[in-house]
Amino acid sequence: MPEHKIDISVLIPFYNEAGNILPLLEEVETALDGLSYEIIAVNDASSDKTADELADALTRWPDRLTVRHHLSRAGKSAALITGLKYVQGDWVQLLDGDGQNDPRDTHRIWQLYFGEGADIRPDIGALPTRLGLINGRRTSRNDSGFKWLQSRIANGMRRLILNDACTDSGCGWKFIRAEALREMPYFAALHRFLPALVKRAGWSVIEEPVTDRPRRHGISKYGFWGRTGAGLIDLLGVLWLIKRGQRGVDKAWLEAQE
Repeated sequence: MPEHKIDISVLIPFYNEAGNILPLLEEVETALDGLSYEIIAVNDASSDKTADELADALTRWPDRLTVRHHLSRAGKSAALITGLKYVQGDWVQLLDGDGQNDPRDTHRIWQLYFGEGADIRPDIGALPTRLGLINGRRTSRNDSGFKWLQSRIANGMRRLILNDACTDSGCGWKFIRAEALREMPYFAALHRFLPALVKRAGWSVIEEPVTDRPRRHGISKYGFWGRTGAGLIDLLGVLWLIKRGQRGVDKAWLEAQE
C-alpha cells in the first residue's frame, strides 16, 4: 500500500457480484484520480466468480487494493468490520458492490467539504461540530416499485423512531469518519442503522444528494424480510441502545480539532 498519508479508504463488500467488480474499481480509480486513497474489498464467501475477479483486480492494482475473503458468509455488516481492520485513511467511503453508487459523488463531496478553500465557501458554512457521517440521499431510485416502497417504509420507520436525521438511511453511499466507525457496536444489521448509531456516539450526521444507478449484473441480495420484516427486531434493539444513553464527548479532543 502507499506509504504516504491516506485521506480516503474506499471500503466495498462483495457478495456474488461477478461482472460488477472490475467496472466499479475502474470507476473508483478514474473518479478519485488526484486524491490520496486506497481500496479495501471484502468477499463475503461468494459462490460465483467474485473471488476470481478480485484476484484479477489485485494484479492490476497491487499497490492500491487490499482484498480479504470470508470463510463463510457473514453478511454486509461483518464484511465492513473485516475491512475496517485494514483501513488506513481518516475517512471511509462505503460503496455497495453492485455499482449502483457513483464514485464521482465521492470526489465531488470530498472537494466540497475537505478540498482547498472548502472552509470559506459560503454555500457550505461551518462544518458541524464532530462531523462523523455524510450520508447519501438518493435523488432517484432504480429499484422496482415494490422495493422502492419497502425502502420508503423502512426509512420512514427509522427516521420516526430513531430520529436519525436522515431521510435515506438505507442508502449504501456513506462517507464516515474511520474513528466513528470503529466506535460502532457490532451486530448483523449495523449497516442499516449507521446514522442513528453515529449520532448516539456523539458525532454529527448530515446528508448530501447522490446518484443511484441501475445494477449492471446480478440480483439484489435483500428480499422483503431482509428490508422490512427482520429489520423491525433490529430497530427495537437500536432504540434500546439509544435510550440507554449516549457516550461522553472528550472536551480536550474536541478542542484539539478546532
